[in-house]
Amino acid sequence: MTERLQKLELTWIGKDKRPRLEPRILLEDQELSHHARFRRADDDIFDNRLIFGDNLLALKALEQEYTGRVKCVFIDPPYNTGSAFEHYNDGLEHSIWLGLMRDRLELLKLLLRDDGSIWITIDDNEAHYLKVLCDEVFGRKNFVATIIWQKLFTVKNSAKYFSDMHEYLLVYAKYISSWNRNLLPRSTELDSSYTNPDNDPRGLWTTNAIQARNYYSQGTYEINSPTGRTFTPPAGTYWRIAKNTFDELEKDGRIWWGKDGTAIPRIKKFLSEAKQGVVPATIWFHEDVGTNAKAKIEVRALFEGIGDGDIFMTPKPEKLIQRILEIATTPGDLVLDSFAGSGTTGAVAHKMGRRWIMIELGNHCHTHIIPRLKKVINDEDPGGISEAVNWHGGGGFRYYKLAPSLLAEDGRGFPVINPEYNAAMLAEAMCKLMGFRYQPSTEIYWQHGQSTESCYIYVTTLALEQGALALISAEVGPERSLLICCPGWRGPADQFPNLILKKIPKAVLNRCEWGHDDYSLNIKNLPMLRPEPLGRKGRATEATAPSLFDQLEEAK
Repeated sequence: MTERLQKLELTWIGKDKRPRLEPRILLEDQELSHHARFRRADDDIFDNRLIFGDNLLALKALEQEYTGRVKCVFIDPPYNTGSAFEHYNDGLEHSIWLGLMRDRLELLKLLLRDDGSIWITIDDNEAHYLKVLCDEVFGRKNFVATIIWQKLFTVKNSAKYFSDMHEYLLVYAKYISSWNRNLLPRSTELDSSYTNPDNDPRGLWTTNAIQARNYYSQGTYEINSPTGRTFTPPAGTYWRIAKNTFDELEKDGRIWWGKDGTAIPRIKKFLSEAKQGVVPATIWFHEDVGTNAKAKIEVRALFEGIGDGDIFMTPKPEKLIQRILEIATTPGDLVLDSFAGSGTTGAVAHKMGRRWIMIELGNHCHTHIIPRLKKVINDEDPGGISEAVNWHGGGGFRYYKLAPSLLAEDGRGFPVINPEYNAAMLAEAMCKLMGFRYQPSTEIYWQHGQSTESCYIYVTTLALEQGALALISAEVGPERSLLICCPGWRGPADQFPNLILKKIPKAVLNRCEWGHDDYSLNIKNLPMLRPEPLGRKGRATEATAPSLFDQLEEAK
């Protein structure tokens, strides 16, 4: 029975349909990248990335370079409240959301380090379905916790049933056996309970009770105080330590009898010996991590004069992200947020000395995120956690956008290389598609990328004559191999044993979907599901606009 339960999976309409993602290249726009004018410290971080584009395509674009490198993923995805799904019934709405989330979670898992973790904010609409979906993607054994965050602290008397005051944080490790959480910093309030009324040279201390309700066979002895009083465990309790252990503590001055020496004994616990942190709990109260209302105040203060409109209805407070990064990362670790929103994750990670990658498709990437990050870097953001972490600016980020699809249609509807691609872009794109690292040599023109120590790739828009191939083959030599991607060549494809010839675009036509630019969770962008005549087995089939690849298959 247990084995059967472990194999249960969440099922939804269209679960078996998966996008065939094109591994796009990323193009930096240096006009939108931003860096501090000088270094403030040796460990300033300048290679952070802000990526503008569909987040599923962007995650695919990161796959080759960042697989196994991200320490912490934080995402605040759309909660599927129904407002974006007006054209669909409830069942299809739910199914589409699950499918789109599944595709993203699988890529995010690939990007995580073996000791990494993912943190997902969600509300009651999909929390429990998302939990089962994450069990399927990450493995149930890698579930860490469900954290309750108190997003509001005032009751709404207008609520129909219950006043909603919390959201959830689902936490999964990539591999629970490799993941370790950090302790939270000790608070001043916690340390204030330590005093030193007897001027003990070992410093500040507090006390713990010596009795407990758990049965302990050696915990029933009598204790004699320095003033002659005799103590036995109170009814229903036992001493937590054996008599010999008590005597050792008494000899070491670690038993406290009260100011006049007549109180029931307690064990002294010194601040210097206390755990230098606090174990995280699964309920996070508003006074510790902030609220949606507090986050809105932070956002409005940053964007005064820009106007936040209704874009950020439920932003996350900086203190919430700070706590996540305190538990899941250390300075220098890489943090990824593929639903950047107002840019809180990057701002907090930057102030805390973490490296970061953020992805955002909306125009507020330019109107809000970039101005916010510039303020952080220029030391013009005194709000949020700035004072708590003693932030004074520095570092920088690079802005990237997704390249257009590599293949386009010519006037006759046939696939051609996108005219927006120059030679360097084409070489980088082909490297990704063929599984090579893009590493163009400054000395050898035919070395555009490398997959192993002896295997290289050369991409050219020129058709190659036999003489040119012979010259390249001689330079490559017998100990190396070269994949050549070009429009065509003269002579047989196998005429040179150290050269592998592939025609473009034919060599990549079947590798992925071309010309598909939007896989976003904005459901209004998706095609309608419409029934077709029943098939041979009496089931309706799904009809959508044919892709370029489908058209090519039909043309054959």
